Amino acid sequence: MNSTELIGYAAAVLTTIAFVPQVLHTWRMRSGRGISLAMYSTFTDEIALWLAYGILLGAWPIIVANVVTLTLALSILVLKIRYR
Repeated sequence: MNSTELIGYAAAVLTTIAFVPQVLHTWRMRSGRGISLAMYSTFTDEIALWLAYGILLGAWPIIVANVVTLTLALSILVLKIRYR
């Protein structure tokens, strides 16, 4: 693994784990009131596009990060809809 990939993986890990507290908070509180449905819908689409981009490039840091981030963002979106 070269330094460029290492930086990519580090950025991927930090970006991805940033969503974990929001998922846990929304799930524990059973409330998505403070979350913008429009923002998370748009953001989820954006992550899906980044994932497609990573797949087309064969860039594993982008692929791995966006698979996990998409899962977390979708979780937040589902919780927002469920716990309005």
